[in-house]
Amino acid sequence: MNKAWIYVFLTSFFELVWIYGFNVASTWWHWLILLPIIVLDFLILSKACESLPTGTVYAVFAAAGTVGTALMDIYLFDEVFTLEKGFFIVLLVIGVIALNLTDDTNKKEVVK
Repeated sequence: MNKAWIYVFLTSFFELVWIYGFNVASTWWHWLILLPIIVLDFLILSKACESLPTGTVYAVFAAAGTVGTALMDIYLFDEVFTLEKGFFIVLLVIGVIALNLTDDTNKKEVVK
């Protein structure tokens, strides 16, 4: 795995941590913990953008946040799973994979 993709994985993970924190933070010291996590998350996001196309990084970041948040709502906060939600989660994942494949195709054309 490329080092830049490890940054993408980490930034997506930390995004889910601070989103979870938004749901459970109730006192000032909770926010005191969340703020450094948010700053660290965006630093890692910027590191990922140094080596990968920014559009791809942001698409993966946003998709991971959206899918992760939807799953967190269902499994941690007892939201109802519907077929519509499942369809759009799958559609989002397919879109991110297609975007990544398009970037790979563009890189190969530039190399030729």
